[in-house]
Parts: sequence; C-alpha cells; structure tokens
Amino acid sequence: MGPQRNDGDWRADLTSAEAPLRDDALRDLQDMLYRGLAKSLSKGGRVDNAFLEDIVQESSLKILDKLHDFEGRSKFRTWAVTIAVRTAVSKMRTREWHNVSLESATSNAQFDPQIACDVAETIEQTNGRLELLRKLKELIDTELTERQWTALTAELSGMPLPQIAEKLGSNTNSLYKLLHDARKRLRRGLEAAGFTIDDVREAWA
Repeated sequence: MGPQRNDGDWRADLTSAEAPLRDDALRDLQDMLYRGLAKSLSKGGRVDNAFLEDIVQESSLKILDKLHDFEGRSKFRTWAVTIAVRTAVSKMRTREWHNVSLESATSNAQFDPQIACDVAETIEQTNGRLELLRKLKELIDTELTERQWTALTAELSGMPLPQIAEKLGSNTNSLYKLLHDARKRLRRGLEAAGFTIDDVREAWA
C-alpha cells in the first residue's frame, strides 16, 4: 500500500490506533527511507547496510515525533527522506571527527585574514576588511579564556559542536553558552577598537 498513499494517508496511517495499519505504514516508511538514503548517499561513495539501517531506525523516530510539523509544502516522501539524509550526514560528520583530538583540530585551524578578501574589491575595501579581521584574530588569541579559545577554534576548524562538547567533558547547552560568551567578548573588543556592527557585516558581505 506504501506507493499508493497520499500525504494525508501517511500521517493518518502512522498515527492510527489500529496496530496492524500503523505497523504496516511504519514498515513502508522505513523501506522508503532505506531506498532514498541508498540513492542519495551512494553518490558520495559506498555506504554499508548496517549504517543505513541504523539511520533508518533513528530517522523513523524523528519523523514520527515531527509528524505534526509536516505542513504539506512538499511531498511527504521528500520531507521524510530529507530528514533521513540530514541525520545520516550528521552521523557521518561525527564519525569523521571521532578520533580527532581537540589539540589536533585547534593546531590545524586556519584563520588567515588575507584569504577572506575578494580580488574584485577596491583597495579601500580590502584594507578595511583586513584591518577588522586582523583585530578579530588578535582578540581571539588574547581576550578569550583558554576554554573559550579551544571551543571557538575547534568550531572554526569544522568540528561538530556535539564532538567539541564531548571532548571538553561538557554538554551541548553548556558549550552554546561558552561560545555565546566568547562571541560577546569579541564583539566588545571590536567595538572598543572602533568597529561597528555594520563594519562586521560589510567585512563578511
């Protein structure tokens, strides 16, 4: 019955009080997710079946939990497979960073103001951007606590926040606060140096 369901049928069947109907819909959903994941992820290389099955199970639970958020702006299949793919990509990123230490991530981090400049800019624009970015680098290196510096530098290197939190012996909520406080310090430092919010926005325009 899976291929014959319309978007309303999926929602109704997955939340049905009748166990056989609900279980049948869940099996169809998981089969659909597996096929969608296999097709999407095969473009980036071989993905083993065990990984796909784990993602199908995890994303199924997310979809059931988020059914009330489905507004029908896209096909149910598109919406569901998108959730599964995002879950898979997140897991793959976490797996890639699993054996990378904070020391390695921060020592390899690159923050070169020069590479942020556009060759098409005027000399004035380039000089203004370089001045701000150099000041920002100075503030990152001198105004942050060691823990703030480590967390922010690891984030800039691309390490996922859950991995940073785990390696710091913390949790995601505490890490968000740590990074928020670090950014507030940097903002105050830039403002004290005479830069405005508009300057910052223009530097990244």
